[in-house]
Amino acid sequence: MTDVILSVSDFVGVLNQTLENAYPNVVIVGELANFKVSKNRWVYFDLKDEYASVRFFGTVYQLPGPLEDGMMLQVRGNPRLHPQFGFSVTIVNLQPVGEGSLKKAAALLQAKLTAEGLFDDSRKRPLPYLPERVGLITSGESAAYADFVKIMNERWGGVDMQLADVQVQGEQAPAQIVRAIEYFNAHAQPPEVLIITRGGGSAEDLAAFSTEQVTRAVAASRIPTMVAIGHEVDLSLAELAADQRASTPSNAAQLLVPDKKQERTHLKAKAEQLGYLLQQPLVDGRQQVLANQDWLRKRLLQLFEQAEQDLASRRQLLQALSPQQVLRRGYAVVRREGKPVTTAKQLKPADKITIQFRDGDSAATIN
Repeated sequence: MTDVILSVSDFVGVLNQTLENAYPNVVIVGELANFKVSKNRWVYFDLKDEYASVRFFGTVYQLPGPLEDGMMLQVRGNPRLHPQFGFSVTIVNLQPVGEGSLKKAAALLQAKLTAEGLFDDSRKRPLPYLPERVGLITSGESAAYADFVKIMNERWGGVDMQLADVQVQGEQAPAQIVRAIEYFNAHAQPPEVLIITRGGGSAEDLAAFSTEQVTRAVAASRIPTMVAIGHEVDLSLAELAADQRASTPSNAAQLLVPDKKQERTHLKAKAEQLGYLLQQPLVDGRQQVLANQDWLRKRLLQLFEQAEQDLASRRQLLQALSPQQVLRRGYAVVRREGKPVTTAKQLKPADKITIQFRDGDSAATIN
């Protein structure tokens, strides 16, 4: 058998072609070692186990968040032999695996984003109450989707719910969730609120919601966001970045719209209260009118009694001042030519006078 003699460049090309055909894509799990970022862009690290170590190369944009040596990673990549830098695996996707590594990665990322103020309460926006349009980001085949839609329709109904069907776990989940958020934000008339939801699961199932890409996309959304993950123990970083958190998909619907049955009961009570408030002034006015009538009646009686008393007093006074009363006491009235005579100087001899007594008149002549 004749040996095939190749130049160095040809060998690299043939080996890479062979690797591309035989192993176009590999998934490797191992312990992170020698992690390094160069020029804030390039990423270099090794994955190792007890017996071997493999070199990896990628960009910072592929990182799920801050990493530290000792964490367990699962990396999907393409094996390649570089003409100058030797063998490495070019990263396609990577994520922490194992509960310890996932918690460590989430803690590192949370500390980083907290320092940036990404979770501050001052950034939180109120969600619109009774929205007409809702953007829903979840798996269209999931129980979370079915529960959310069911509760929304039972509680209120008539809300336009636009679904972005995405994977909510696995390697592709973070990129799909980010694209869905960007998709809704790019609408000329976007939904009034974004609901990002899924059911519960293990730490690895929920890992996508604690990646830096998803967390930053939630925080950067110009549409107010609610993240509802069906678990209660640990909060995902996306929940911390959202404007509001719900404990489950069903709870998200409960927070978003009121219960129409309760609203009917509330409106009925309000209508009764309003009717009472409208009726009460009439009742109060009627009572006031009756009270005024009684007061007027009593006042008129008082005025009549007072008038009668005044009239009786004046009658007595008139009677006391009446000439008849004077005549009854023995006095007489002298008149000449019908006019009263008040002094003797008014009379002269031969004047004809009339003298009025209590019981009649007498004529006389002055001598």
